[in-house]
Amino acid sequence: MKILIGTKNPGKIEGAKKAFERYFSNVDIEGIAVDSEVPDQPINSEILKGAKNRIKNLKKYAKENKIESDFYIASEAGITNSLGEWIDINCAVIENKEGFQSIGTSQGFPIPEKYIEEIRKTELGKIMDRLFNKKDTGKGNGGISYLSKGEITRIDLSKNAFIMALTRFINGDLWK
Repeated sequence: MKILIGTKNPGKIEGAKKAFERYFSNVDIEGIAVDSEVPDQPINSEILKGAKNRIKNLKKYAKENKIESDFYIASEAGITNSLGEWIDINCAVIENKEGFQSIGTSQGFPIPEKYIEEIRKTELGKIMDRLFNKKDTGKGNGGISYLSKGEITRIDLSKNAFIMALTRFINGDLWK
């Protein structure tokens, strides 16, 4: 099964691979860097928009380069206050070669209000790098691995978001 993912981020790729391998065999995922067309720090509706834009740009890239794929997938992380409190979530979008699309999100973790303005001006990953004296915490295990004391990683968040999106693909017509 050929899958194209709209990122080169190793944490997102590994999370997607783990999600698809739960339900499919012979999973081959290729990461391709494509633009999200949203700010580096997506907020609220920009999160889903960014993931959908990555799918659009991924399909365009595949067509231009004559690459066949069973699924086009993408995820975008961002902060949202749609529930009245700031949280960070991952939003995953999956589209099959027939054009059927599904979305899912990961669980979210709280963002203290004291960091919101700084995050808006830069991005959460840069704040995490500074707070934990690390570099590129948004790649690999992510800042959540430090916040959860190793219990949850960025890979887990990506995997869970993709599993949520896969529910419309793994249940036949029941959930379509």
